[in-house]
Amino acid sequence: MNNPLANWWRSQKFNQAVKSQNNRLAQKQLKEIQNSGAKLSWQEKLFKERLQLEKLLQQKNDRIQEGDRRLAELELQVGFGKIDAFPGDIDELNFLIPEPKFIEVISQSFKLKECDASMIQCTGIYEKVFDKFEQHLAGFIKNEFNNLIRQKTNFDFLLQQAIDDIQKLKEGQDPQYSFELSPHIYLMRYFLDNVYCTYLAWFLIYKAGLLPTKVNILDIAAGPGTVACGLGLLLQSINDFCSVPPMHISYYSLEQQKAFQYRGLQFWRQYMEPQAINAYFRFDTSSIFDGENQSRKIPQNFFDFIVISHCFFNDEDSREKSQRIYKDIFTNSLTDSGYVLLIIQEKKLLIPYNIRQIESCEQELSVVKQFVDDLGLNLVWYKYLSATGSRKSHPNFAKFARENLSVQKFISPLFRQHFKLHYDLNYKLDDYVILARKGRFKMSK
Repeated sequence: MNNPLANWWRSQKFNQAVKSQNNRLAQKQLKEIQNSGAKLSWQEKLFKERLQLEKLLQQKNDRIQEGDRRLAELELQVGFGKIDAFPGDIDELNFLIPEPKFIEVISQSFKLKECDASMIQCTGIYEKVFDKFEQHLAGFIKNEFNNLIRQKTNFDFLLQQAIDDIQKLKEGQDPQYSFELSPHIYLMRYFLDNVYCTYLAWFLIYKAGLLPTKVNILDIAAGPGTVACGLGLLLQSINDFCSVPPMHISYYSLEQQKAFQYRGLQFWRQYMEPQAINAYFRFDTSSIFDGENQSRKIPQNFFDFIVISHCFFNDEDSREKSQRIYKDIFTNSLTDSGYVLLIIQEKKLLIPYNIRQIESCEQELSVVKQFVDDLGLNLVWYKYLSATGSRKSHPNFAKFARENLSVQKFISPLFRQHFKLHYDLNYKLDDYVILARKGRFKMSK
């Protein structure tokens, strides 16, 4: 029944909602007016037309975004060699054949000792490759600092700002990594250890015969390209022992901090690119928490390896949110035959499950399986890489490191100078390297 008084009251409420810019309430009142059968006023007609135009505009924007996403995928496929952009002698199904002599030399150089089925002690290093790499890194940081000292009157303040931020890791907090010198401090303090770890992670994958000659890699929270450098150094090492078949590395860096990507690319071009490694880089500067951008930009069903190296949060809310996002990325962007490589420090693996220390191999396997399951994956295999060869905390690790671990001989002087500390840095490991897949696969031993 058309009630004039009720219609007038609904129109008044509609007008008030429009004036206060409460669009949700205005839409509700307009719907009630239409349902009543009352004739719409000119203002109500205009509002209705506006809603229809906004809907059409949103549909158009959605189509544009989908077109942008498909275009980005096609660009990546061309750049990554999926659409006749690379020679035919690179077979997607080819894998590098493990070279026994190389495996033996690397195992001896790194002093790899299999303590049990899942733990490998590592106290050495392949000096032929890492000494040159570290020396060049130290020179790169020195040159950057010299330029900044000339340009910035507040260099010391900027330096301390970045140091204080990265030191939060020792307090169990998550750094911001957003300060001007954060990339340089990360390169000085943690980059070498993480490249050292990713080198061994790729070595284990190579040893298992799982490293393709043509590989598409998504590196989540990539920083300055640690994962790419680890793989690049491994391929450089293999070349010393045998002829590596034509390779093509397609590396997609997803990283929130543009400065990290920029410094990493600078260093790659100076040191890694002259090594004649056939690598194509794509940089996506956005936060993993920006879900809309991720769904639009990251190619679907595309990557052979998705890697998360040391990007697992201490903060519980950030950790839970990131896990949901990681699961979505694995589901949408990993090929059906692809692998997920997870590298996580021991404490960050155990703390979310309220475990202070692993007491047995069975308990460790249970925790790793739960961690992988929480990410919507199935475990293939895992290794715990340890400097000490023990799951228990060393009573005097500083003394152990001085006596047993390789010194970062070129970076340590910079570390002493800028961190104002009186000890050298050593190459050290305390990390789980975990290989997982989508679907149901039995764990390899």
